[in-house]
Amino acid sequence: MKPLTPVTPAARVALGAAFFVLFFGAWAVATLGGHISKTFLADPLTMLRSGWTLLAEMGFAVDIGMTVWRVVGGFLIAAALALPLGIAMGAYKPIEAFFEPFVSFARYLPASAFIPLLILWAGLGEAQKLSVIFIGSFFNLVLMIAVAVGNARRDLVEAAYTLGCSHGSIVRRVLIPGAAPEIAEILRMVLGWAWTYVIVAELIGASSGIGHMITDSQALLATDQIIFGILVIGLIGLASDLLFKAANRRLFRWAQLGR
Repeated sequence: MKPLTPVTPAARVALGAAFFVLFFGAWAVATLGGHISKTFLADPLTMLRSGWTLLAEMGFAVDIGMTVWRVVGGFLIAAALALPLGIAMGAYKPIEAFFEPFVSFARYLPASAFIPLLILWAGLGEAQKLSVIFIGSFFNLVLMIAVAVGNARRDLVEAAYTLGCSHGSIVRRVLIPGAAPEIAEILRMVLGWAWTYVIVAELIGASSGIGHMITDSQALLATDQIIFGILVIGLIGLASDLLFKAANRRLFRWAQLGR
């Protein structure tokens, strides 16, 4: 292996699949071999049977749909507001000087700490859960987008001015297109963080969702159901991540050159 040397797509898939095979193999050996009590860690076969029961008999598909809706809803609201503000902060230094101290302060506040206040303000409905995801995503998005836009190549900006571009055209034709591939990657990463926030929101005062199922299973010491819920989150996250990567490669082909 050489540093930064790319692998073929087939090799990448094979290596990724090999890790999962080894992981589940070690899990099966540890549990089915009696090395770990099933009270603390269910074996893969029991987990799969319980997962099928959840989906076929207990309406877990509805819980999955509710959680996905909350993640997508809260994340889209955060992204819709963070994109224009982040671009403005990256492009115009006075705007950055005005907003950046508060945004830097707010992004360190844990979204879970707001849950008691959000329950008081918005109740136990969907607004509370969407707000948790919004708080956890918005401030990180704003700052990361601002940094991406602000790191634009100065030679391209100067060349655009030389060709007669106005200030607004610089933002529309140079800064935004130049930062677009990185912004897309930022959205992909923060979407992953949004999943952690929704599960936290659903652990408290929720009547549906994957987090609600995990809480109920904890009371019953049903580690098989808990593990299945966690794996479902991982699979959905992996699928969304792969879709994001495929879309980014298609939309920003020039950014893939040299990788």
